[in-house]
Amino acid sequence: MKGGEFIDVYSGSEVRVIMLKGLLEEKGIDSVVQNEYLSGITSGLGGGAINTVKLRVHEDDVESAKAVVADFIENQQ
Repeated sequence: MKGGEFIDVYSGSEVRVIMLKGLLEEKGIDSVVQNEYLSGITSGLGGGAINTVKLRVHEDDVESAKAVVADFIENQQ
């Protein structure tokens, strides 16, 4: 298991984050979805922006993940 930090590599709608998470998994890159809105609602503290979900990867995978993210963004337009 890897140690260290997880770094944000993308934020956007939940749908796009889930799509991107799948692309990262295909490349063998583990990622974590952080949905602050749902976390806030669940804890009873309210939430952030409804459409902002973060995708985080281990710091060792940031460069590889950024290449996948850049390709994803380019092909979404």
